[in-house]
Amino acid sequence: MSKICQITGKKAMVGNNVSHSNTKTKRKFNVNLFRKKFYWVEEDCWISLNVSASGLRTINKIGLDEALKQAATKGFLNA
Repeated sequence: MSKICQITGKKAMVGNNVSHSNTKTKRKFNVNLFRKKFYWVEEDCWISLNVSASGLRTINKIGLDEALKQAATKGFLNA
């Protein structure tokens, strides 16, 4: 399972750890992902999504149905 939000499309980024002596080593900035189950009223079923914290805020703000429509048009939803 890849670490990608199915609503916003956020994924892990690559950067550097910088020590006090200014030595740089590669590191990963992971996404704050949750595996959540949502009840989809329009389809009368439960769905499981990998959503980031900002994806949860998006769902709370515009609703699950509208968030799924936007994610499908942007290509983030792989279902």
